[in-house]
Amino acid sequence: MKHHVLVIDDESAVREVIGLQLKDTRYEVLTAENGEQAIEVLNANPLSIDVIICDVRMPKIGGVEAVAYFRKEFPSTPVVVLTGFPDVNLAVDFMKQGVIEFLVKPVEKAQLVEVVEKAAEKRTFFTASN
Repeated sequence: MKHHVLVIDDESAVREVIGLQLKDTRYEVLTAENGEQAIEVLNANPLSIDVIICDVRMPKIGGVEAVAYFRKEFPSTPVVVLTGFPDVNLAVDFMKQGVIEFLVKPVEKAQLVEVVEKAAEKRTFFTASN
């Protein structure tokens, strides 16, 4: 069974690389260029998204606002933050909001797959317990 990962990043190259890294796994990748598009995707497919991978710095609706929205509206969908700008305080704030992991670009394939697996297990747990 395929699981769905929503990758949100304003850089098409990043979305493409993540898609390639997850290509031969059990994950199918959906993409969005910013938080606004991601919200549209989630509202159209609320039950089919198993993991969200979200950048921080994006136009329109950025990662901080998008993650707050995801945690409020889709609390059972695990969120992973992937950013090119490491910031300890921001990482702590995201973790307090319930983000599963805070990754810094570029991320190695093995680490990305491991984090997505861990996040997907959380989704399964939430779904089974609700």
